[in-house]
Amino acid sequence: MQNKSFSPPNQRAFAARFEAQKIAFGPVVFQCVRYAWKRGVLQALAEAGERGRSVEELAANQRWSTYALKVVLESCLSAGVVALVNGRYALDKTGYCLLSDEITQINLNFVHDVCYQGLFELERSLDQQRPYGLQALGDWSTLYEGMAALPEPARSSWFAFDHHYSDTSFPQIVPDVLATAPRHVLDVGANTGKFACALLAQDASVRVHLVDLPQQLALAGPRLIEAGLRDRVGLYAVDVLDSDKAFPGGMDLVWMSQFLSCFSEEVILSILRRAAAALTPAGQLLVLDTLWDRQRYDIASYCLINTSPYFTAIASGNSKVYESADYIRLASHAGFRLLTVRDDIGYCHSLLRFVREAR
Repeated sequence: MQNKSFSPPNQRAFAARFEAQKIAFGPVVFQCVRYAWKRGVLQALAEAGERGRSVEELAANQRWSTYALKVVLESCLSAGVVALVNGRYALDKTGYCLLSDEITQINLNFVHDVCYQGLFELERSLDQQRPYGLQALGDWSTLYEGMAALPEPARSSWFAFDHHYSDTSFPQIVPDVLATAPRHVLDVGANTGKFACALLAQDASVRVHLVDLPQQLALAGPRLIEAGLRDRVGLYAVDVLDSDKAFPGGMDLVWMSQFLSCFSEEVILSILRRAAAALTPAGQLLVLDTLWDRQRYDIASYCLINTSPYFTAIASGNSKVYESADYIRLASHAGFRLLTVRDDIGYCHSLLRFVREAR
């Protein structure tokens, strides 16, 4: 799969200048469009259909002032969210997308509730590789330490973002995980144990071993108990940032889903080396992740690339959405050889299957 260019061909100077202004005022437009969506202005226009409504008609119900409507709708007009014909506003196609497209809404909530305030600290975070923007959410050194205590609405928006992307891949990926008939699967970065439940439900003979922070395992434990699967699961509280903390051994397969993107290259290499040590000689490593260079559509690459600043300012300070070549290079340094790659899983996932290099 080849990288695509995001730049329009033969872009003229005037058009380029307009695109530059969209960047300059992007945060302003974001907040105005979000107001129109969250406060029901876009829905009111949708109900009016093609005829649309004037500002006076919208203000008549006293849900919004005339002033607020003019400020917000004019910004929406500049962004192509609404159209203005003969003094009447109507939804344009982008507006209908905002009202009906679930992933757009999830992305909007994630950016606003989790990222927006913290991204003010992006410059300092990039320079020092520390998540200074995390202070807007809580007093932790990384987001992962505070995941169980995230305030609302950031908590709901974060999990909606994470699960919507990952859950679409789970039904497709379980057969890949079980393809080599593993008896012991190590799930590194198990999060809430959702994938472990799916795997255990599919194969009654497999045992899953979860490695994560104690706070995350505290979320996974009740889920496993409720599903009646706790007796087939080992829980290992490990801070993977500590390179001296080994993973449990004798594993037929090590599984990592949307996990490595949470760390710097240095830490990823440490994790992969410990994964290699945990495997049996014939064991395999499966990495499922969102790799921006392996997307079928530019829209997916765009969303993934622009998720990286969240990792910088909010999550860890030194991680990102990686290219596939980064993982392959680091895995090679850890003693792995790439066996296969499968793309187009769920919304935007790729599965990299590695085997241990012969010694």
